[in-house]
Amino acid sequence: GPKMRATLEQVAQTERGPVRLRIYDPGVTGLSPALVYMHGGGWTLFSLDTHDRVMREYAARSGMIVVGVDYALSPEARFPVALEQVVAVVRWLGQHGAALGIDASHIALGGDSAGGNLSIGAALALRDAGEPDRVHGLLLIYPAFDRTCTPEALRRYGGPGAVLTAEEVVYFWDNYGGDDPRVTENPLACAIHARLDGLPPVCMTIPECDVLTDTSVTMAQRLTAAGVKVSMTIYPGATHSFIEAM
Repeated sequence: GPKMRATLEQVAQTERGPVRLRIYDPGVTGLSPALVYMHGGGWTLFSLDTHDRVMREYAARSGMIVVGVDYALSPEARFPVALEQVVAVVRWLGQHGAALGIDASHIALGGDSAGGNLSIGAALALRDAGEPDRVHGLLLIYPAFDRTCTPEALRRYGGPGAVLTAEEVVYFWDNYGGDDPRVTENPLACAIHARLDGLPPVCMTIPECDVLTDTSVTMAQRLTAAGVKVSMTIYPGATHSFIEAM
């Protein structure tokens, strides 16, 4: 990916344990807005390394600092561990961001798939904690908003050979939520059930051929109805995980 002026490894000490961060500086001057990025992989797979190029691309093209979050993976760490780590990282950046060149008053959260789930979940958790001004934007890339996909989406795009199959959706949610059925009713895990007012502007990057797309369209409509500014682009012919292959 694009070369950075600096790539720094940092550890945020949180109540959910230490969280490793990778900070991409494309060459900003003064304090920079930051995109805090959570990689996808069904809360189970992948890492800062698998998404290194993606984060470099966002830093280079936006001209802002990107902070990759190495959150704890499932099934060893189930909901809400990873979510609480992301919330804690946002608060940590509020205290320590300036020393890293980050303007903590201009932070966006983003991620692909499970990372998009963690992004909106963290924004909801901070809003509910009376801290809505900590997050100023959301970048949601084929995000997981609900455990349940529409039957039509599963039929068309969730069969054998798909990038994200119907069976994998169940597997990943079981890893994240365990045996507790209340997890999929919790709005911080399944934002489809959330009250959505008070969220910052949302940019949604959605592939046409994905089991999650119908739910994303529904969420875009719900966000708009709640007074949230939404920009959604559906990429024709694209599948789940396409952002990693662009």
